[in-house]
Amino acid sequence: MEHLGDELIRIGPALVVVMVVLAGVAIAVNIAASSGHGRDTATAVVRAVVQLAALAAVLAVVIHSLWASALFTVIMAAVAAATAAGRIAEGRRSARMWLYCLLPVAVPTAVIISAVVLLGVVPAKGIAIIPTAGIMLGNAMIATSLAGRHSHDELSSRHGEVDATLSLGFMPRDARMEIVRPAAATALIPGIDQTRSVGLVTIPGAFVGMVLGGASTTAAAIMQLFVLVALLAVSAIAVLTTTELVSRGQL
Repeated sequence: MEHLGDELIRIGPALVVVMVVLAGVAIAVNIAASSGHGRDTATAVVRAVVQLAALAAVLAVVIHSLWASALFTVIMAAVAAATAAGRIAEGRRSARMWLYCLLPVAVPTAVIISAVVLLGVVPAKGIAIIPTAGIMLGNAMIATSLAGRHSHDELSSRHGEVDATLSLGFMPRDARMEIVRPAAATALIPGIDQTRSVGLVTIPGAFVGMVLGGASTTAAAIMQLFVLVALLAVSAIAVLTTTELVSRGQL
């Protein structure tokens, strides 16, 4: 397996130095630009190191058991929902927010994963379920976070329009929906652009990983297409659900 990894990246002291330098550049630029994310960047890097090390150790154990893999996926969903809730509430997490964020983050992923496993498209094995669910949960989390934040920003800056719509006799949910729907929809743009530009601008990780693992380029392309289409579906459901929840004042 080591020679396959060497085809993509060479692990050694030079790689460590490069990663440290790149992390330092990201932190320094954010601080110099006063983006407010200098500390967040540093924290994210440290967490990534610790969490990926833990992931490697845990996967070595749970990936051989379907039930253990399912439990691990549930934990991933809970963390993804908590992260989205924190972003939408600007760091003020609550149990209620977390529970509501499970709807756009975890539910569409669970439904799609269950369907493709039952149909035999994805093998009922941890080595297939965990990475597939992880990709979908990650995209649902991002879509939910972006849709929720954009919606609240628009509601804050355009609260006068909401009040005006209410004065015309609209219900609160409908008045907020007029502002929230277009704002939340912007969260779909990254996924749509990624799908439109695949193979022309980007070569996704799933494709590269399968090719390095010995799969044919045709099989890798088909797998990548499945992932991209599934992500579009997950993101669309996540944004729709988030839009409804924000409009009803639940998020």
